[in-house]
Amino acid sequence: MGKGELNFPFEYEELKPEERHEIQKLFKCPYVDYISVGPKKYKIQRRYLEEAANIYNMPLRKDDIFVLTYQRSGTTWTQELVWLLANDLNYETARAIPLLHRYPFLDIFFFFSKDWKDYCRKNISDDETALKILEQIATPVTNLLLSTPSPRMIKSHLPLSLLPPTLLDNGKVVYVARDPRDVAVSSYHHSRLFKVLDFSGTFKEFWNLFIRDLFTLTPYFEHVKEAWEKRNHPNMLFLFYENLSKDMPSVVRRVADFLGKDPSPEEMSRLRDHLSFENFRKNESVNMEDLKDCGLLAKDEKFIRKGKSGGWRDYFDEEMTQQAEKWIADNLRDTDLRFPTHK
Repeated sequence: MGKGELNFPFEYEELKPEERHEIQKLFKCPYVDYISVGPKKYKIQRRYLEEAANIYNMPLRKDDIFVLTYQRSGTTWTQELVWLLANDLNYETARAIPLLHRYPFLDIFFFFSKDWKDYCRKNISDDETALKILEQIATPVTNLLLSTPSPRMIKSHLPLSLLPPTLLDNGKVVYVARDPRDVAVSSYHHSRLFKVLDFSGTFKEFWNLFIRDLFTLTPYFEHVKEAWEKRNHPNMLFLFYENLSKDMPSVVRRVADFLGKDPSPEEMSRLRDHLSFENFRKNESVNMEDLKDCGLLAKDEKFIRKGKSGGWRDYFDEEMTQQAEKWIADNLRDTDLRFPTHK
C-alpha cells in the first residue's frame, strides 16, 4: 500500500459480498466502495489506498495544529474556535476565507473516485467553475501541505493509528468526541446531504449499518478510544461536544490554555457570541454554502443542523434505544471513557 518506498504497516481486506450489496443498495452514489483497513477494520473509501502511506508518513512541524474527530462530533465548531484563538482573534480574515481553505482536509479526497468528473458532470454539475472547486476538493492535500505556511491547521476524521505515529510529539491535537447516538443521527443527515454519498434509506437502516461498523471510519468506539488513551499527553486536548454545547466558556478557556493564549474577558465574551449556535449557522465562512453553490450538497439538508445534544431521542424507537444502550455498555466495559450524555 502507498507510493514508492513509503512504509505503511497495515493491510486491507475486502468487505463480504453481502455487506457490499447492502451498502450499495442504500447509497445512490455508485462510488461508495468501502474496504476494511488495519487490525481494527476501519471502513474507508477505496481511494484512500492511494494516499494511505503518504498520510502516515507526512512530514510534521512542531507548530502544526490538528483538529481530529469522528465526523459530526463538533468538528466545524471546534475548528473555528481553535483557528481564532491561534490567530489572535482575527475575525476579519476568518470571515473572508472559508474554513475549508483555512484547514486542509486530509481525507475528503477519498469520497471522490478516479472517474469522479464524469459522475459529477452527469449527476452534480457540468459548470466549469463548479468543477474546478470540486477538483480542488478531490485532490489529496499531502503535497499542498508541504508548501503551506506555518502554523498549519489540519482537519481529519482519520483515527490516530492511521495518522503519523509521531503526531503527538510534533504538533498539537484537539480531539472532540460526542455521544454516538447523536453522531449517528447527524451522520445520517450528512450522508443525505453530500451527493458523493447520497444515502437513500431510512434512519433505522442507517443506524443498523453504523452499529455494525459498515459506515465511513467505523468502528466508532475504536476511533474514540484511540484518542482517549492519549488524553493525558501534553500535546493532546480531549474534548466532549456536550461540554462545548452546555458550558462553552470553560471549553474556550481550556482551548486557550492549551494553545498558550490568554484572551481578555471582553475578547472571551465576543468569541463566545461569535460561536453561539444561532450566529454560527448564519456564518457563511463555515456553513459550506460554496459547496451547495457548486451542486455537491442536496438542497433539502443543511451542513450545520441543530447543534444540540440528545436529539437522537427524536429518531430512536424503544427497540433501537435498548439496542444502543447495550452497544454503548459493551464497548465501554473495559475503559473509563464515559460520555457526559445529555439527560
